[in-house]
Amino acid sequence: MTAERTAEAAHAIETVFRLEAPRIIAGVTRIVRDVGIAEELAQDALVAALEQWPDEGVPDNPGAWLMATAKHRAIDLVRRKERYARKLAEVGRDLEAAPPHLDEPADPDDIDDDLLRLVFTACHPVLSAEARVALTLRLLGGLTTAEIARAVLAPEVTVAQRIVRAKRTLATKNVAFEVPCGPERAARLGSVLEVIYLIFNEGYAATAGDDYLRPGLCEDALRLARLLAALMPKEPEVHGLAALLELQASRSAARTGPSGEPVLLKDQDRTRWNQLLIRRGFAALGRADAVSTGGPGPYALQAAIAASHAHAHTYAETNWEGIATLYGLLAARAPSPVVELNRAVAVSMAEGPAAGLALVDALAGEPALRDYHLLPSVRGDLLDRLGRCEEARAEFERAASLTRNERERELLLARADKCREGRGNPDSHGSHQPLQ
Repeated sequence: MTAERTAEAAHAIETVFRLEAPRIIAGVTRIVRDVGIAEELAQDALVAALEQWPDEGVPDNPGAWLMATAKHRAIDLVRRKERYARKLAEVGRDLEAAPPHLDEPADPDDIDDDLLRLVFTACHPVLSAEARVALTLRLLGGLTTAEIARAVLAPEVTVAQRIVRAKRTLATKNVAFEVPCGPERAARLGSVLEVIYLIFNEGYAATAGDDYLRPGLCEDALRLARLLAALMPKEPEVHGLAALLELQASRSAARTGPSGEPVLLKDQDRTRWNQLLIRRGFAALGRADAVSTGGPGPYALQAAIAASHAHAHTYAETNWEGIATLYGLLAARAPSPVVELNRAVAVSMAEGPAAGLALVDALAGEPALRDYHLLPSVRGDLLDRLGRCEEARAEFERAASLTRNERERELLLARADKCREGRGNPDSHGSHQPLQ
C-alpha cells in the first residue's frame, strides 16, 4: 500500500463522510433514539473506513457502506445495553431480519424523512432556542463548532457548551425521534425554519475553508424545506422559506467563476441562473401569499426580495426602490442588525452611497456585528463608490482579516489593492451583500 493510495483513500473518506454524516446520524438515531450516541457511532464508522478502505479500496457506494457499518454497530450496541434490553432489543431483531445491503442504497425518501425527524428532534422545546440551532447545524450541517459560532454570531466556547448540554438533555428527557403532530409541531416550527435557513446560508456562502460554496448543504436545506412544505401546506412561512431557498439556489452556478472565485451580483451571468428553480420559487411564494392571513412573514418578505432580483433580466433593471421598501418591512417585522445592514445596501442603491453609509455607520456600535466581516465589507464598498479610496482600503483589509473563508479573503484583499493603487471604482456597486 503506497503513501499516495493511503492519501487518496483518506481524502475520499473525508469527502464522503462530510456529505453523508447527517444522513448516517439521522438513520442511526432512529435505532438508538439518542443523537449523541448516534453521532459517536457515525464516527466509529468513519474510523472503520479509515482502517479498511486504504487496503480494500473505496467501495462502489461509500455512503451506503458507512450507513450499513454504523447501523450494524448500533444493533450491536442495542444488544449490549441492558437498560435498552426490552425496547431496543426488539428494534435490533427487526433490523436483523432485514439487514441493510451495501449494494442497495437507502431509499431517498426514507433518508429525507429521517433528516426531517432529526430536525424536529433537535428543535424540541426542552432545549433553548440557541441550543436547537447549534445542535441541528452540528448534526445535519456537519459544521464544526467554530463554523457554527460564526454562523450564529456567538463565542466558540459558548456554542460548544450548548451542543454538549443539548445532547445530554435530549437523552435524559427521552425525547422521541419523530415529527410531532398538532400544536406541538406548530410550537417547534419557528426553530425548524430558522435551522434550515442557517444550514442553507452556510452552504450558500461558507463561513470557513477554501470553497466559497458548499452545495451539499444547500441541497440538504432545500430538500428539507420542500419536505416541510408538503407536510405543512397551510403554513405560509414554510412556503416562504421554500420560495426563498429556491430563488437563492437558482443563482448558485453564476456565483463562482471557473476557479471557484466569488462572482458579485452585478457581474453574474444571469443566463446561468436556473430558471426551473426560479419558477419553483415564484410558485412557492404564490402559495405563501395564498394561505397567509396576516401579511407576509419574514421568510416570505425575503423571498419577495429574491424574486425582485429574479425578475430583473439585467443588473441595471433591478428595482432597488422596491427592494429597499421590502427591507423596511422586513426590519419592522423581524428587526436585527443584519437586516439593517442589508437595508443599508438597498438604500445605497436606491438613493446613493451616502444614504447607505449613514445607515451603516449607525450600526458601528452593534455588539453582534463587532466581528462580522460583512459590516466593513459593505462600508468599504460604499466608501469606494464615494471615491474615498484610502478609507475603503482600510475597511476591505479589516473585512479580510475577519473572514475565515479563503475565497472571500482573496476577493476583499484584491479590492483593497485596487484602492491602494488608486484604481477604486466609484460605480462598482459590488459589495458583498449579506443576503445576495
